[in-house]
Amino acid sequence: MIQMPRQLLQQCLNCGAWCLETICPQCGGTAQAAAPLKWSPEDHRANIRRQLNNVESPDWSQTIPTLPSLEEMRSGAGQQEEE
Repeated sequence: MIQMPRQLLQQCLNCGAWCLETICPQCGGTAQAAAPLKWSPEDHRANIRRQLNNVESPDWSQTIPTLPSLEEMRSGAGQQEEE
């Protein structure tokens, strides 16, 4: 049995067939990587990704969505139950 890297194995989005190409040989549909890339806590490229996404910028934190406070969620749930 031949061992292959996980990223080479592709699965067709249309028919679910397994192949090594990005175009399915059975139906001609698009195939994508069957397994996600491995993640490691010792991520050597994390610094580069942070720079690309400009995470160090003070403006970046303003783009993160915020949740309503617990009181707002409770009052919203109470209003929905009354309706």
